[in-house]
Amino acid sequence: MSGRSEKKAYEGQSITVTFEARRCLHAAECVRGLQEVFDTAKRPWIQPDGAAADRLAEVVQRCPSGALQYELADGETETPDRPSRIVRGSVGQLAVRGELSVDTAEGPRAETRAILCACGQSGYQPYCDHSGPCGE
Repeated sequence: MSGRSEKKAYEGQSITVTFEARRCLHAAECVRGLQEVFDTAKRPWIQPDGAAADRLAEVVQRCPSGALQYELADGETETPDRPSRIVRGSVGQLAVRGELSVDTAEGPRAETRAILCACGQSGYQPYCDHSGPCGE
């Protein structure tokens, strides 16, 4: 498996949603938040025109891992939380939100949300992929 992140874009009239499957930890905030947009039984599973862009952006921001991101048609993207926050999950992984620079194998990535591995066992460092004890 390649170390490079692969994002898939789902383009709507007012908003484009991107999804990076390797970072998804299946918190299901998207599906619970907007079933009319996020439906795993449909193809494509993300239908950005199924809800107002501002409502969709709000739900995308609930994605704790950052696997989902958005860009509005006018180029606006998510505003990072300030101050930045780091919370250790019940099994150890680190949930971070804010204006982040995450060092990856491909170089630094600007992020607003991420779940980081705290046990060192993830195959997608520094992100948690549930392969070690901190992601169970």
